[in-house]
Amino acid sequence: MAGPALARTAGAVKRFYEAAEAVAAAAGFGIELDGKPIMTPARKTLAVPTRALAEAIAAEWNAQGERIDPRALPLTGLAYAAIDRVAPDRDSFAAGLAAYGASDLLCYRAGNPAPLVERQAALWDPILSWARRRYDVDFEQACGVVPTPQPKATLDRLSHAVHAFSDFELAAMRPLATIAGSLLIALALAERAIDADAAWAAATLDEQWQAEKWGEDPEAAKALAARRAEFEAACRFLALLPPID
Repeated sequence: MAGPALARTAGAVKRFYEAAEAVAAAAGFGIELDGKPIMTPARKTLAVPTRALAEAIAAEWNAQGERIDPRALPLTGLAYAAIDRVAPDRDSFAAGLAAYGASDLLCYRAGNPAPLVERQAALWDPILSWARRRYDVDFEQACGVVPTPQPKATLDRLSHAVHAFSDFELAAMRPLATIAGSLLIALALAERAIDADAAWAAATLDEQWQAEKWGEDPEAAKALAARRAEFEAACRFLALLPPID
């Protein structure tokens, strides 16, 4: 099969290749299956910025069994998104990501009980403080879930920061912001200000609190585990990209 491509929505497909390999390409690094380049669902050559990311994607393909499971190709899927979804309309994609800053999770605090208030402050305040310093902005914080507008200058500067990221960074940041409900967590991860464990703890603080208080629901735990796998894949994707200057 020349130029193989596999959509994330496809069902399991019989494995049609022996080995995947990362190779140097005109635009970075590509991944070949038995010497044939992987193509995206939009029929574009899959090429990524770093050899480390190309090797990680190749490893995903090499780890497949007799049938290919798209769910076991998360780094491949993010690379597809960067090429097929972000690159053709990056301004619109970046604007959609920046919109999460208008209702960021970290700006909505509990009024009680005191242990929850303290935990939110311990995990969320350091990220807010970093964002204030990094982007020279301030944030309006609210008690509860009533929508609270953020200063226009804050939203403008956060939007400017988002638009400066590469297509590949934006592709990974979108699921991070979506899962966390927080642009600031995604920004802190992209800029290596926090690690994946700290980001996950901040993103799921409320769910963890509820599980501790009321006990763990099996279905909720299963859903949370799926979200964590997607979150960690996006974190790893970011970590394999070139560091931000």
